[in-house]
Amino acid sequence: MVPSEEDIRKFMSFAPEVSEEQAFVFLEGADSINEALDRFYETPNNNSNRPISRMANHRGLNEEIDTRDDAPPAYASLNTVSELQRRSHTNKVIEAANIRARDEQEMWNMLQSVQLKHRIYNSDIEPEHDSFIDCNCSIHQYRARKLERLGVQDLWSKTVMYPGEKEYHDCYQSILFSNNPYSRVVSPYGSSDYGEPVPRPDYYTLALQQTAQLNLSLNVQAQAAVDSKEPQLNIWEIDHLGPLMPSSTIATSSSGRFDDRNSHNIPSSLAVGNAEGDKQSKFKGLKRAKRAFSIKSAEEKLSSRGRELRNAILEEESGRWPDQESRQIAATYQERIGVAQAIANLRANRPIQYLQLLRAGYFEPVPSAWANLASHPLKFKIDAPTGWRGITPSWRGFENTAEERLYWVLNHRDGKAKVGMKPDIMSTIEMARVRMGSAVVPPTAYYSADDTCKLQHTSDSYSKQSIPTPFRALDAPEYPTGSTVILLDVSKSMNTAPIRPNYEQYLITGFSRSSQPKSKDISKAILRRFTDAMANHDNNPGGYQLVTFSTKAHYIGFINSQNFETTWGSIRFGGQTRVMTGWQKVKDLHFQQYPESATYHPVYGWQAGPRTPMLRLLLILDGEATDMYELELDLLSLPWVHVTIFLIGVDGSLHHHRHANELQRISEANPRISFVDAQGNIAERFATHELLKRHLGYNLSMAEFEALEQPPPSYEE
Repeated sequence: MVPSEEDIRKFMSFAPEVSEEQAFVFLEGADSINEALDRFYETPNNNSNRPISRMANHRGLNEEIDTRDDAPPAYASLNTVSELQRRSHTNKVIEAANIRARDEQEMWNMLQSVQLKHRIYNSDIEPEHDSFIDCNCSIHQYRARKLERLGVQDLWSKTVMYPGEKEYHDCYQSILFSNNPYSRVVSPYGSSDYGEPVPRPDYYTLALQQTAQLNLSLNVQAQAAVDSKEPQLNIWEIDHLGPLMPSSTIATSSSGRFDDRNSHNIPSSLAVGNAEGDKQSKFKGLKRAKRAFSIKSAEEKLSSRGRELRNAILEEESGRWPDQESRQIAATYQERIGVAQAIANLRANRPIQYLQLLRAGYFEPVPSAWANLASHPLKFKIDAPTGWRGITPSWRGFENTAEERLYWVLNHRDGKAKVGMKPDIMSTIEMARVRMGSAVVPPTAYYSADDTCKLQHTSDSYSKQSIPTPFRALDAPEYPTGSTVILLDVSKSMNTAPIRPNYEQYLITGFSRSSQPKSKDISKAILRRFTDAMANHDNNPGGYQLVTFSTKAHYIGFINSQNFETTWGSIRFGGQTRVMTGWQKVKDLHFQQYPESATYHPVYGWQAGPRTPMLRLLLILDGEATDMYELELDLLSLPWVHVTIFLIGVDGSLHHHRHANELQRISEANPRISFVDAQGNIAERFATHELLKRHLGYNLSMAEFEALEQPPPSYEE
């Protein structure tokens, strides 16, 4: 290629240590800027192997080139790209996260245990004691554990804080010595002089109101503060702005080393050994020299800080993406989730925030190994009142770091409507009440005597249902070259008696039993109806692959009308709801089936190609998975996946409707996610019809649905 001035400028923004002549040489011998950069990074210390420009005579063949400042960039200290790949990348965020992850899950398990023991059912309410004197009860044991962990919290806070911010916690014994801005929020326990404190609905409501207001104001202040601290100059053009120091100061090179080429700028009065001057003039000269060495102009300070920031960004980018494959994966990810332009703007105009998000991995796929970890950087709890921070300036109010990252993506997509801030707890409960109040009785045309609720005699009537949003065909209909996989929740809650929380205002005061089948029985009935209908639609008596998940994932095999009861009988229920374990196994199965259509990266896992067949997933679960936000974040970047979610809920449960509203918001933001929910005593044919519409990708008529309901050819009674 024949390099233009713009090409040379772009090359030098990634490799600021090279001269314009060297940039021209690398670009001239390459077909693209990326190829030129690859050649530069592969031989950073070997100038003798660098190509000689055919345009050398433009500079003069006999012209001497000063190479004293041509040191290799700090981010390319290894000799080859393969060496960079083999070296595990790290930074201060990764290192702090590794330390925090060691006991993160243990800590929150302890909190949940203490809350349940003391009948605290709202997860955001910290247990309180009527005395600071340690009585070795569970509350004091929890407090002692928090104090022991303050070092970890302090490390995490200092790592992710923006310039000018201060860390805090909630372990102070007196608010007089606290810099926690939430210390003056009213306690949800109110004031009690005797007995064990118990949360009170009115005080909890007031605490929620004050916390929500504080979250909003602090987020606005924090964003404005970090924006004001962003460099006022373009850090990518520092070396093209010309001299920033007055001519009377000592000249230094861009690397910070003394540059004797400009030593003539030093005033002659500062020359050492002026034999003709007397002692007084020498003394004055030394004072002036001292000032010249120590004084820096404001422009020089800005330039120095800008260079440090620029070099830190380049070092981090090179460490995270050491080769062309990694850079391409990151670029593709940014394009697919729709934030490429927002990231470019951050890099150019808000480099402090860009570096923070870069170090936290916001601009690349989630490492595949995280799916099977109990704790990792996307599972970290965010809790503003206790001082556990997120990554972005506006972190207050989010549940965890995965939710924070998901909302950052949804609010920075090119050409897409912004979803705004996450609704606060009070708003989500009020929206859940509205949704629950709008439920209606399902159409009688779908009633069936073999519905599970009828067979188990749990109710004489069907529960009211929230009618799904009208079906919209947003992607290609299901086609034979794709595959259907079923991902089934088998956590403990699927096999327990259904209960719903009782609310007084926003405080959960207890739970009530619901007269309806267990979630596992409903899922069994829906799964049978769905697989039979799909077998008729696809003429596929062999059935469909079934994967189960709880704390771990298991591949069950193909399930069909002939082996249904045997296969179902082999499933075991128990454990937590960790959907990412199952999703990772589903992805592995898909790419093992179509390996020629994809590549495998050691960090990011399988990367689909343009010919990867469509995967259509039916996800059945009965509550909010602990890592649901991670799944939603991952799906935003995968155009080869369509997911239909079936959420089973307890009749009259605000928890169910809160989760349903969140899934509805996500499905509206991502057309490749469809969502259907059902609660209580379900008309199973109605739910199955709605699921088939979304899974198949077209508006399946009632007549077509009834035809698909017929027993498959291989069906046996």
